[in-house]
Amino acid sequence: MSGPLNAAHAITKIPASDLDRARRFYGELLGLEPVEEREGGLRYLLGGTEFHIFASSGEASGEATQLGFEVPDLDAAVAELRSRGVRFENFDMGDLDVTDDIVTVPDNYPSKGTGERGAFFYDSEGNLIGVAQAT
Repeated sequence: MSGPLNAAHAITKIPASDLDRARRFYGELLGLEPVEEREGGLRYLLGGTEFHIFASSGEASGEATQLGFEVPDLDAAVAELRSRGVRFENFDMGDLDVTDDIVTVPDNYPSKGTGERGAFFYDSEGNLIGVAQAT
């Protein structure tokens, strides 16, 4: 089925109650710098994707992943992020295996592999962020 958004470029938008604090978090802890700034917003480019952080008076729920980063080596990414001060969360994932804050999910999108491993952390604004690797 074809629709008006099939050729669109999708962009993730993340709220921040303190844009300066968010900029420091994403810069110092994640090693990301915005490619563009405007009053009330930051724009980040990563490969062929992008996300924006915008000033908001609303609050992030933190109950579901709001942004995910897919990486080729999850263990290396988690180790580096930890060395920068990122604190990963250890959620109860039911029957899923969780070791050292990394969850293993046995099924995945078939085009990406047979499973996925992932880890989660909150940014400075309470947004839940995921880092994952297809297996």
